[in-house]
Amino acid sequence: QLILTYECCNDLIIVSIPERGSESTVTSDITLISNPVTGKQLARTPPPPPPAANSDILLNDGLGGSGSTSSDNGLSEEQKEHIRFSQVVRKKDFVHMEKINGKSMNVLKGLELHTKVFNAEEQKKIIECVYNLQCMGQKGQLRERTYSEPRKWMRGKGRVTIQFGCCYNYAVDKIGNPPGILREEEVDPLPPLFKQMIKRMVRWHVLPTMCVPNSCIVNIYNEGDCIPPHIDHHDFLRPFCTVSFLTQCNILFGSSLKIVSPGEFSGPVSIPLPVGSVLILNGNGADIAKHCVPAVPGKRISITFRRMDESKLPYNFLPDPELSRIKPFIVSPSSAPQGHHQKPVINSSFVKAIVQQNQHRNDQAIKDKSDQEATKTTKNDSFLCGNDDFPPLGKASKGASRR
Repeated sequence: QLILTYECCNDLIIVSIPERGSESTVTSDITLISNPVTGKQLARTPPPPPPAANSDILLNDGLGGSGSTSSDNGLSEEQKEHIRFSQVVRKKDFVHMEKINGKSMNVLKGLELHTKVFNAEEQKKIIECVYNLQCMGQKGQLRERTYSEPRKWMRGKGRVTIQFGCCYNYAVDKIGNPPGILREEEVDPLPPLFKQMIKRMVRWHVLPTMCVPNSCIVNIYNEGDCIPPHIDHHDFLRPFCTVSFLTQCNILFGSSLKIVSPGEFSGPVSIPLPVGSVLILNGNGADIAKHCVPAVPGKRISITFRRMDESKLPYNFLPDPELSRIKPFIVSPSSAPQGHHQKPVINSSFVKAIVQQNQHRNDQAIKDKSDQEATKTTKNDSFLCGNDDFPPLGKASKGASRR
């Protein structure tokens, strides 16, 4: 058990909190100590006990449901958000040096990995939403270019894609359109739940306010599906992000990536993407290093959120007012550790204790991951994406129709 202490009105209170992962019932094991000045015994109502797992706290923000839950323990919405925000682990120190045009360069500069942004209950809700959207696409209830389910003609080919906000053309199509956003095509707008995800990520300093996503693409992988090496098109601004669900997989980075066999690639850096994690691609990590996802070991869903360049917006695109008024969570710049976790401004002593507990665990987790990290190297080899590396758009296994 972890022992926390804090002072309140000159009285020392010791709180015993079960370690995370404990299966025991959570209780408020609080010992009241005599005031060392007055000698009187304390007899007061203790603060609400911490939840069994702080990540189980659900926020009334459209992602985790509404109202209180058994794990809320009487905490206010502000206190719950303080605790959840304090749990986010942020890794921003990715380094891999390569020679680019004769100069040594960190090709991973700009990459960030944020975990614990979405808890298990929220992930479940998002996954259910994706499967409902897939079902709608199969029934022809989405706009034609929104949903694509091409035939699987070889290993790694034919993953399901669902696009919102814009229609992106992966390769030169039959009528000669080059890769990029097809401005004359229409797809469905961002689903409400996806907008809540964007709000959460911007509010919690995962994405910057100056680059709020207005489009996304959902990839639904079956075992063995992959994404070949590429650099995201500059019709989309930087940074952009990918959120991972269902199965952990690795993403490879490097200025040159090599095809080993269908669905298998090699590169100098392999980064695990935990379930529920948010990978931010920016700077060299988005523009110098290529990236790819080798054949996944099991069912996987990813959602990539991107902001379109203003000059590339679809002709009938209308900005969503919901995404123009997102206010970031207030943090204290002087108390935010550089490059990793940012500490919120908190006035409640009880919430401070929980946040400090979470911050200590986050710092330890970052240290442990850093100690265990290992990268594999391979000789450089140039790679150009072919026309068959991404699924054609608007070709579903069942007839799709425009709504």
